[in-house]
Amino acid sequence: MALFTVDPKKCQRDGLCLAECPGLLIEIIGEEGFPQPIAEAETLCINCGHCVSVCPHGALSLKTMTPKDCLPVHKELDLSPEQCEHFLRSRRSIRSYKKKPVPRDLLTRIIEIARYAPTGANTQPVHWLVIEDTKEVRRLAGLVTDWLRSLLQERTEYFLSMRMDRIVKAWDEGIDRICRNAPHLIVAHGLSTLTATQSSCTIALSYLELVATSFGLGTCWAGYFNNAANSYPPLLEALALPQDHLPYGAMMIGYPKYRYQRMPLRNKPMITWR
Repeated sequence: MALFTVDPKKCQRDGLCLAECPGLLIEIIGEEGFPQPIAEAETLCINCGHCVSVCPHGALSLKTMTPKDCLPVHKELDLSPEQCEHFLRSRRSIRSYKKKPVPRDLLTRIIEIARYAPTGANTQPVHWLVIEDTKEVRRLAGLVTDWLRSLLQERTEYFLSMRMDRIVKAWDEGIDRICRNAPHLIVAHGLSTLTATQSSCTIALSYLELVATSFGLGTCWAGYFNNAANSYPPLLEALALPQDHLPYGAMMIGYPKYRYQRMPLRNKPMITWR
């Protein structure tokens, strides 16, 4: 089967697919010709689906997806600028969670949406590890604390200046400042040998954070956890990731214990115009 096929009864030869192909892999030969792939299209195509989704007539089908496979875009569901601003400015990092597990099907749905985050050259390198067991989240947080203890014993100047001793002291007093007693933890990981993996995982977790908010869930980036996972072999071993995979971000997730009433101030943007 060719890289893509064109239904001549639907195609209006408007050139939208040609204009939107990021790899310039589509050409039209002759004044009355239809879109067709260039000679190297099979090897250069990144399967992004732009050509399928941009055609208003549903005339073009990739061999990996047809117009019927793709959900339609509903303009009536678009956020207004005011709604978008309110949503983004009202989002908070949640550090207090209810003792209530999030159903697996809801976690799955959130990840299903987050997978639509952009990735370099559409490589889609993001893998997801969901620590669903709250006791396991607690155990892993304990390993992070062990890592902090070892750094403090070495009297590492940076960690002393960051007052990591307070994190350890809180743990010893029964207060979890690593994973904040979150019921679940989601780790984004992927091949360390692929250039796009790190940025793709970061963007995907950003999507996940926003999607979770829309479902009434709270999230918080688990910075201590992810730093430890990349520096402390016992924690990386406990994660049991596939060979050559590294964790590139971790997110606490659960039902918020409290509801915020206002949008706090932030510093003015630092903008340079050229």
